[in-house]
Amino acid sequence: MSKFTPRDRKVKILATVGPASRSPEMLERLFKAGVDAFRVNMSHGEHDDHAATISSIRDLEAQYARPIAILADLQGPKLRVGKFKDGKAVIRHGGHFTLDRNSEPGDETRVELPHPELFGLLDKGQRLLINDGKIRLRVIRADEDAILCSAEVGGVISDRKGVNVPDAEIPIPALTDKDRRDLAFATAQGVDWVGLSFVQRPEDLAEARKLMGGKGALCAKIEKPMAVSRLDEIIEMSDGIMVARGDLGVELEPQEVPPLQKKIVNATRMAGKPVIVATQMLESMIESPAPTRAEVSDVANAVYDGADAVMLSAETAAGDWPEEAVTIMDKIAAQVEGDDAYLERVRFLETPPDETTADALAHSCMTIADTVSISAITVFTGSGSTARRVVRERPSVPVMVLTPSLDTARRVALLWGTHAVATKDIGSFEEMIAKGKRMSLRHGFGQAGSKLIALAGVPFGTPGSTNLLHVVTLSGDELEKYEG
Repeated sequence: MSKFTPRDRKVKILATVGPASRSPEMLERLFKAGVDAFRVNMSHGEHDDHAATISSIRDLEAQYARPIAILADLQGPKLRVGKFKDGKAVIRHGGHFTLDRNSEPGDETRVELPHPELFGLLDKGQRLLINDGKIRLRVIRADEDAILCSAEVGGVISDRKGVNVPDAEIPIPALTDKDRRDLAFATAQGVDWVGLSFVQRPEDLAEARKLMGGKGALCAKIEKPMAVSRLDEIIEMSDGIMVARGDLGVELEPQEVPPLQKKIVNATRMAGKPVIVATQMLESMIESPAPTRAEVSDVANAVYDGADAVMLSAETAAGDWPEEAVTIMDKIAAQVEGDDAYLERVRFLETPPDETTADALAHSCMTIADTVSISAITVFTGSGSTARRVVRERPSVPVMVLTPSLDTARRVALLWGTHAVATKDIGSFEEMIAKGKRMSLRHGFGQAGSKLIALAGVPFGTPGSTNLLHVVTLSGDELEKYEG
């Protein structure tokens, strides 16, 4: 078994696996460089490839005795145009262009839109964005068979390019047939998180939740403006949130995205659930060994905002410098968290405790760690809810999460500031204290004279019963006993 040294940072790094990174050797290099969780993108690749990737990650997890989260990201109901006679056409700036239900190949005047639910739905003046917003159309007239548009921004359009409809809620289910097959595969493989794409309303989460059957946690990806209007409901229905800035940036004006990102991060943090900032964080490192200064600032701002995780997409999936991208992101996060003003910035968002014993004790962990020299907060949990309460406060010290559930340990790996350990359950107060001390020594969170906070629920093994906080001191005898 290889030795794992706890990360010297609290924000987590989520890296997407693809052709550039799916080999066991590269996965290990990325893990050692700083990756805490891996994203499997179901939009690309075959199930056999993904199964091999998941198996390699689990082997890596066993080798380092370190729980690693795996997020399976579903493709979602992407809208696309049909095909063209020559594979592409040119839409004239200021000219007219029609999207219709005719399956004949398109030309410079029209193309099929194979999504009947859009016809009769759109109103005059609404926008259609094609190919990530490179082509911008404005609806002149829409009926049951055709949508006549003016081209505010024309250009080359080719087969099967994506269509975004930012001004309307589209009456399509959040899961396609492909998504259902991918979800069945992902849950059978035991992934820890499922990313649901193009969420528009809280009801979109219901079918995925049902199909998951209690396996894994559900992450809602916010990439549609319509989702923002019901953000609090979506957060309540999900286990975590991803700020998916790709499509969100297409459907909004560029200047609207940064404040919206902060709004989503803050709202998710207030709910005590993990939030991931994703897409184009170090985009230039797909081809370059170094990021731009703007990209460095982008990552740093997400860390300052208290995001639980920052994500790499094509940088690690298909880029030329996957290991370097992770290394740079790790260095940026460590530098930010080493800033004297970091804790003040990350706590700028006030997260007052709910009127429960568990929340009051979680809040007390933060204040005790600020007042007394504490080396770590040790949380005993079965479901992970106690850990979520503690890290919601953004304490100044690491949070070691001890749980008898390997599934919980893996899910917690996405939470800010946590170091999860899957270990045998405890049955008494004395056993809790002894195990907390032993695990803190084993994982490098203390030495002789160090103080620890232990947080748990009595009776032990009862979900939602957090009611005990204890401060303990490690003695020299205990250190000698462990080392011996």
